[in-house]
Amino acid sequence: MKIWFITGASRGFGALVAERALARGDAVVATARNPQAITDRFGEHPNLLAVALDVSDEAQALAAADAAIARFGRIDILLNNAGFGLLGAVEEASAAEIEAVYRTNVFGLLTVTRAILPHMRSARSGRILNISSIGGYRGAAGFGVYSSTKFAVEGLSEALHAELEPLGIHVTVVEPGYFRTDFLDSSSLSVSSTQIEDYHATAGNVRTIAAGLSHNQPGDPSKLADVLIGFVEAPNPPVRLPLGSDTVAAIEAKHLSDAAILAKWRAVSISTDF
Repeated sequence: MKIWFITGASRGFGALVAERALARGDAVVATARNPQAITDRFGEHPNLLAVALDVSDEAQALAAADAAIARFGRIDILLNNAGFGLLGAVEEASAAEIEAVYRTNVFGLLTVTRAILPHMRSARSGRILNISSIGGYRGAAGFGVYSSTKFAVEGLSEALHAELEPLGIHVTVVEPGYFRTDFLDSSSLSVSSTQIEDYHATAGNVRTIAAGLSHNQPGDPSKLADVLIGFVEAPNPPVRLPLGSDTVAAIEAKHLSDAAILAKWRAVSISTDF
């Protein structure tokens, strides 16, 4: 039996993974700002511990980790799923909007991970899955601030992978493309209230596209949850796991673009060495 610790477990990917983990006999510490939402969704279950957690609250994170250990004795898998989006041009985003998305997507992930790691290090075992995005591999107009938080998650995950692998703890950053969840709804995506006409053809156009794409995304959330349930059994997990044909296409396109930059600017790039 695996012991999961899942943030943002009341809906979206977190809830789908929790559901499957419980169905296969695993135990789940399911966290959310309002744990009643978890109980409402899953009911009472002997292998389920619903815990209140604002991921940006260090005291709550430490208490949640302690509660998990007290109930189940260990934590095998940490799924850092809590997060939300921000849609708008970089200049349109207010300081408060930027701080809010960083507080959850970056500092929250750090807070929870640092609360769980002492227990995993003690056991010399564990898996950490950090949910990033297609936007964590390449930035796009309208999602600049959001992408920057996911770029941070990618960098942190790569460093954690190197630091923790010798201790028997595997870290993977998961890069979903557009999946048919509520991510593009107001419950998961904030839209900057300021709109600047000069960005109408770029970030403004993305706002229009996003509204039409909501609940018409190509990715199947159920299949992603199935993949993650099986993935935690992989003996040598990769540092990143792209999911979705759109993510694969975006990564391939960026590789080609970067290769073209290196080919054109190689002489300048290497000219700065002593």
